[in-house]
Amino acid sequence: MSKPETPAAAANFLRPIVQADLESGKHAKIVTRFPPEPNGYLHIGHAKSICLNFGLAQEFGGECNLRFDDTNPAKEDQEYIDAIKSDVQWLGFQWAGEERYASNYFDQLFAWAVHLIEAGKAYVCDLSPDEARAYRGSLTEPGRNSPFRERSVEENLDLFARMKAGEFPDGARALRAKIDMASPNMNLRDPILYRIRHAHHHQTGDKWCIYPSYDFTHGQSDAIEGITHSICTLEFEDHRPLYEWFLANLPVPARPRQYEFARLNLNYTITSKRKLKQLVDEGHVNGWDDPRMSTLSGYRRRGYTPASIRHFCDLIGVNRAGGLVDIGMLEFAIREDLDANASRAMCVLKPLKVVITNYPQGQVESLELPRHPKQDMGVRVLPFSREIFIDASDFEEVPPAGYKRLIPGGEVRLRGSYVIRADEAVKDEQGNIVELRCSYDENTLGKNPEGRKVKGVIHWVPAEGSVECEVRLYDRLFKAANPEKTDEEGGSFLDNINPESLVVLKGCRAEPSLANAAPEERFQFEREGYFCADLKDSQPGAPVFNRTVTLRDSWGQ
Repeated sequence: MSKPETPAAAANFLRPIVQADLESGKHAKIVTRFPPEPNGYLHIGHAKSICLNFGLAQEFGGECNLRFDDTNPAKEDQEYIDAIKSDVQWLGFQWAGEERYASNYFDQLFAWAVHLIEAGKAYVCDLSPDEARAYRGSLTEPGRNSPFRERSVEENLDLFARMKAGEFPDGARALRAKIDMASPNMNLRDPILYRIRHAHHHQTGDKWCIYPSYDFTHGQSDAIEGITHSICTLEFEDHRPLYEWFLANLPVPARPRQYEFARLNLNYTITSKRKLKQLVDEGHVNGWDDPRMSTLSGYRRRGYTPASIRHFCDLIGVNRAGGLVDIGMLEFAIREDLDANASRAMCVLKPLKVVITNYPQGQVESLELPRHPKQDMGVRVLPFSREIFIDASDFEEVPPAGYKRLIPGGEVRLRGSYVIRADEAVKDEQGNIVELRCSYDENTLGKNPEGRKVKGVIHWVPAEGSVECEVRLYDRLFKAANPEKTDEEGGSFLDNINPESLVVLKGCRAEPSLANAAPEERFQFEREGYFCADLKDSQPGAPVFNRTVTLRDSWGQ
């Protein structure tokens, strides 16, 4: 298994910054945070941020908080909160203390908003959202001051209190910071601090009908929690002057520093939560944890391991340069993990019955096969008797060039068993092969036949004792490397959905040891790929297996 090339800067540029801050005494302990919005499930991009924030805290003996940025109750749900907590822990991390919520600080944030009003640095604005956008200007034109910008402190305090009391409808007024409408940084053009939203909140109930903006909440929450290194993706770089303006103009207990890194962009993948939600809501996938989704719940259900995702995040590194990461690197990480750690088993996806005509009637041998070729994982036992199943693709009456499996009059070795020869193909009325009649060489168990060389080795399962199962062949959800490109051309990313991203095979046959495979238990099905027992649908005696990844990357061929 060859290792893909990794980016030249596969280091973490934040590591020496943290180390220098600790060595200089600037900070006695590092405190980071992971601040997801509870408006969807975590995806592979979040994994990079989780590994970065929790990883730095672990490496330098610090702490990492889990803080939900819950300032938009209309789009948030307890389901998402529970899923996020589960995913962080599944990935191998534990936050310091209890999980935190931005809503824990709503009283303090309100008091600080009043502080800005009293200092003449915030005002209540009556412009409608459309009017506010027009007044804001553009990247090439400065904005214009709101006609409500010079309200008195007393009037602003009165109006803000009435906003809080619920006297005004949604969107009627907003509290804005008074900074600079001519600033070349659009984020400093009197940004909104509070909006009116009459919405029930999953943590605070109906206490509030005004909610703070992300920009007003973020830095002050960091300060309350004593965050030392507030790590964000690069799209927040232009927000940093505003982050610092709030900290400089409020009596906050600490002065955290914001750092930005390049977000993860992965080809053949969508990570927009809005578009992931669209896939779910419109039924293009079977929920947030569909194994084709780029969510951590989806990867988990597909059979990815926490170690493989952490290793992938190490491979891509942390830098500010950005760029597109090849999904082959993620698939390399899981193949490497499962090659070393997944036990081997045999499963016939398209069963073809084989009757070994010269094998004694009623005789059953117990054959022991290793669970792993290189590690001591013990053995599994397969009963061998007169009737077995092989895969239908392992017999061809008219073989193509280079075919090394079973042909009329030809021989192959059954994995861990005997050499058999195909003597007759039994067909139904439509001419379909429904059974093979073969003979075996009883002197080939564990040794080569005398005077001839058998090149092919195929997998098999016993007819008696094998377990019927369902196998789901998952593949990449999108057939285009850049699924979003269609959007730019006037189409939709949905146009790039791969119609072969899920193929369901029923009536497959697995070896007896797989009958009671535990949910999430992972295997290499010999010659087929890496699979896991489905987390939801697999049951004792009726397993369902999801293909995690093929044995080799076939997309580049």
